[in-house]
Formats: sequence, structure tokens, C-alpha cells
Amino acid sequence: MPLLCLIAEQSIPPPPPVPAYTRWRAWGQAGRDGGLDPTTMARTSSTRAGRPTPAPLTPSPSLPGVLRLIWQERQISRADIARRTGLSRSTVSEIVSVLLPTGLLAEVGVGVSSGGRRPIVLQFQDDALGVLGIDMGAGHISAALTNLRGVVVAWEHRSHPVRSDPAGAVALMTELAARCVRQWGHKAERLLGIGVAVPSPVDLARPDELCDVILPAWRGVSVGAALRKRFGVPVLIDNDANLAALAERWWGLGQGVDDAAYIKVATGVGSGHIIGGRIHRGARGLAGEIGHLAIDPRGAACVCGLRGCLTTLVGAQALVARAQALSPAYPTSPLSRGDLTIGALEDAALAGDALALRVVDEAADHLGIAIANLLNLLNPALVIIGGGLARLGETLLAPLRRAVDRRTLITSVRSATIVTSSLGARAVAIGAATLMLERAFDEPTRFPTAAAGR
Repeated sequence: MPLLCLIAEQSIPPPPPVPAYTRWRAWGQAGRDGGLDPTTMARTSSTRAGRPTPAPLTPSPSLPGVLRLIWQERQISRADIARRTGLSRSTVSEIVSVLLPTGLLAEVGVGVSSGGRRPIVLQFQDDALGVLGIDMGAGHISAALTNLRGVVVAWEHRSHPVRSDPAGAVALMTELAARCVRQWGHKAERLLGIGVAVPSPVDLARPDELCDVILPAWRGVSVGAALRKRFGVPVLIDNDANLAALAERWWGLGQGVDDAAYIKVATGVGSGHIIGGRIHRGARGLAGEIGHLAIDPRGAACVCGLRGCLTTLVGAQALVARAQALSPAYPTSPLSRGDLTIGALEDAALAGDALALRVVDEAADHLGIAIANLLNLLNPALVIIGGGLARLGETLLAPLRRAVDRRTLITSVRSATIVTSSLGARAVAIGAATLMLERAFDEPTRFPTAAAGR
């Protein structure tokens, strides 16, 4: 059967050029002047295993809404679809006739009649296709293969110096993705596509390239080219905090919350924002760089070239350095002996160590300044803390909430819920897979035919 592939097009058109006042702005300007043409991306990404993709079907404009309804309900009849959507039965039948050959739906029996012929029940096929999500962190790579319901069916994780070894990171991404496909037990042709989460802002004009201000070793290195070549499927790339926010919106604590923020506290600090139910990326895709919010203008230098950024106060290296600086005052602390890592610091805090708790309290205060500003500016209903530090739970949240309360005066802002992620360490990889799934639901004729890769 022919394949109907999702075009991995970054559809936001470039705005007029702006002056390159800073290294950050210069990086964005380079994307505008020399970025990847979206039409080129579409041509590059709409092939599988080197074979051109046939032109997609031309369905009813109501197809996306109908497909989402079937996915949400899991089982539903044509008659109920017509009642729920207000579409005519003939239009619904036409849409279903387009979807059935893809393998996304199946007729699974008859339902209860409300008068007249008993209706045929349609069921969404969660396992018709797989979706790969890759989390490329500063010091690790994880890969998750999910079904169309976000259930992880294969998982791989390895530590790797991603910042300094781009060639090794690209090779490891491809290897872990291939391992997941083998665990899954189906051919790569049954993949919907691959989403990749990166520890960098992503310029929509050139999404394959990471910000060389943050990751200079990655200058000129394509994130997605090797994956496209190996698997022959579309690849979409976005910032890691954005995709963790997306995962929480679809599968976690953010379900049903239209305005929420996800803050990832790990090697660096980033935030993803759900506004009106969708990821807010800003004009160029650079929104959410909360880690480079200036907390102390006279503070330590940051990798971005600025001073006193939030990352220099609550990032993993900053917390370890702070614990080392304070350790002489806490000679009985286990952190005062041997090599100190962020994992050891987190373990000590959970065990009630005084030194570790002081470091966490200080970090919560700094993070609270940023979150209070976020609440005052955007007023999200929910703030989710993710990343390694989130495993501290209430040990972090209690001082963090106090810090936020001291800096937000409006009752409606202070009532925002602050929690830790429900998806844990897999949030980013699941979100990367969800990015591809979300795009396909927006353009449902771009789903590949499931039967082709059996």
C-alpha cells in the first residue's frame, strides 16, 4: 500500500531581519539569513527509505476533528460521530472511508441500536504505528518508542558527553533508536516518525542545528540527518523543556489545563509554556529560555555570555559548587567527604542532611524569583518542575512555594499550583514522540499506511 507521510515542515514564515545586537540575536539572525528552506525540509522529509511519497489524499476539511474524536473516544459509531460533530452522515461515511485503509481504524462489531439498524462500532488502533522520541540531554541520550496512545513499548538510555562530542551523540541516537525498533518487533516503515528533544533553543528557520552560543561544538552539525537517512521517516526537532510540557499536557498532570509551564532543572534550566492548549514558541522558536533570566546582574558568568543567569545559581554544576563552598561549615556532612556529584547532593537532601538542605533551600529561593516573575507575567494555572532536581519532591517544593508566595501579591497568581512532574525521567522523550503525534493529528492524511510495514 502507498505511504502517506507526515511532512516535517516548520511552517512559521521568517519575519524581517533584525540587528544582531548580541550573540543570541546573531545566532537567530543566522537562521533567518541562512536557514533551511521549509520547502526543502518538506522534500527531504517526505520520503521513506529513499522512495518518493505519493501525493496525499484530499479529504474533507473535517477529517482532523473526526479523527481526534475517534482517538479520544477509542470506540464510537458513525452515527455518534455525526451527532457529536454536527456533520451529515454521508460526510462522516466519506471521512471514515478515507481513514479505514490507513489501518488507524477498525470496525469491531455492532453497537446498541437507538431505533433502526444496529450501528457498526469503529475503534482507534493504538498499536497501528509506532513513534520514536529521543531525549538528547547535556550528558545523556534516551530513546522511547511509543504507540499512538503514548504508551512506552521500548526504552533505551545511555550517559554521553553530548555537549563536547556531537559525532558520538548522533551515532548513539541512531543506535538507541534502532534498538528500540528491534525491541518493538516491527519494520521502520511502521514508524510515524521521530521527534528529537535538544538542550538548546531551536530556531524554526533551521531546526536541524543547535545554538552554537550554548553548544559551540555542535556548530554545523545536523541533528536529524542521520536519523532520516537510517530510518527514512520524518524527523521533527524542538527544545527539551517544550516537549516535556507537551508530554504533561497530553499524558500527565497538564491534561485539561490550557495554560501551564514546565520548568526543567538539570545541567541547565529551561521552560516550556502551554498557552491556550498549545506550545508557545515565540516568533522564532526561542521562547522559554528561563535559565538565562538575570537573577543577579553582578553574578557569575554564564555559558551564554551573560552574567547572573538562573542557570548559574540552580544548574547542576552551580549546586555542586555551592555545596563544596559550604562544606567546611558542615564537617559531619557526607558531602564533605569524597567526590561530590549532583546525584549525591540530591540523595543527601532526601536523607535530611543539613548541608544539602541548605543548598536546596537557596536554590528554591533563586528558582522562586524566576517562577514568581513567570506567574506575574503569564499567569499559568499550573507550574510543573521536572529534571533531576524534581525527584526531591516536597523537599524542594515546600521552600519553593514559600519563595513564590513572598514575591507574588495577587491572590489569583499566588493560587497557581506548583508540582513535580508525573512522568519523571521519561517526560522529555515521551514529549518528543508526542510532537510527531500532534503534528500528524493536525494533518491526518500524513499518517503512513500501517499495513505497509507489517
